[in-house]
Formats: sequence, structure tokens, C-alpha cells
Amino acid sequence: MILALGITLNTKTELGVSPLISMPFSVSEITGLNFAALAFIMYTLFTIIEIWLEGDRRNKIDWLQIPYSLLFSLLLQLYGTAYDALGINMNGFIPRFIMLLFAVALTGIGVSMSVSMKLLPNPADGLAREVGIKLKRSLGLGKNTIDITSVAITCAIGLISVHHIVGVGIGTVVAMIGVGRAIALFNHFALKPMLKAAGMVEGTRS
Repeated sequence: MILALGITLNTKTELGVSPLISMPFSVSEITGLNFAALAFIMYTLFTIIEIWLEGDRRNKIDWLQIPYSLLFSLLLQLYGTAYDALGINMNGFIPRFIMLLFAVALTGIGVSMSVSMKLLPNPADGLAREVGIKLKRSLGLGKNTIDITSVAITCAIGLISVHHIVGVGIGTVVAMIGVGRAIALFNHFALKPMLKAAGMVEGTRS
């Protein structure tokens, strides 16, 4: 819920969306199709690619990422509708940038909480993990690879369709850099008590 809220607020800043949802966002803006539905399709494709990359290591539980994606997409729709209904007017760069920082913080917290519980990864995080394994490097490199690829595809979609980039801006760059730092900061201060509250063995800090 926190992760979905962070992503939703990121899109509402109009400063550029986070890399991982830039593709469905740009297609939604260009075609008028429902953003949440497109996000669900993208996350489902991420899950299928992840399971394909896993090969003999695949686990049946990984398929649960598809209903997870459906629930996550519904949350994006709910938050987006609620935000629009409130009629919030964020005029000016400074208020929107402040909201962007808040959105990045929420996204980092949401990622940390979901990954730390070790139940079911977000499809994007699961795919990033598998890309890192295939490259024989870390999850971080896998995430960077997915981020850069997503932004490149988003730019191509915009340039080919409407001859200008849609959905990518300063907010995209801030999200690429800031989410990782938000995760590290949250883990530094809250990982131990969070794992203790969940009855889990203490994990390793990010």
C-alpha cells in the first residue's frame, strides 16, 4: 500500500515518473488507455520473464506475483482516483518537487518493507534479482539495468508515437537515485525493529 501510494504521488507531480512505471504511464498518456490496467500487463510480463530466467530454479509460488500485480494495480487506480477527487492543486515547481521527494521516500519504504518480509517479491524486484544473477552481479546492478532499459523504451515510445518524450523528466532521475538511498536510510533506522516486530531473524542491511 505504501509503495503504491509513493508511485501514485510520483506520477501526480508531473515532473517525470519513476523508471519502472514509465512505460505504462507513457502509453496511457499517449493512447488514453487505463494506466492501472497497463501497469498490470507490464508487471505480468515481468513475472513471466523472471520465471523464464529462473529456469530450473523456478518456484511455483512465483506465479502468485500475477495476482499480486492485479492487487497492486487496483491500488494504483484507487489512489489515483482518490487524489483526483480531492482536487489537489500543486501549482509551481517547489510544491511539486517537495511532493516528489515525499513520493520517493514512500517508494523506498514500500520496497524495503515488501522485500524484507521475504514472502513474495514485487515483479519488478524479482526480475531485477534474476537479471543480476544472469549478469553474475548484484541486485543493484539488475535494478539499474531494468531502470535504464525501461527509460530507454519509454523515450522510444514517445519519440516514435508523438515525436517527443512522455513521462520522463527530472522526477525520473530523482527516483532512480533517491529510491535506493531511501531504502538504505529506512533500513538503517527501521530494519531491526521491523524484523523484530514481524518475528523474523535479523536480516542484513542494504
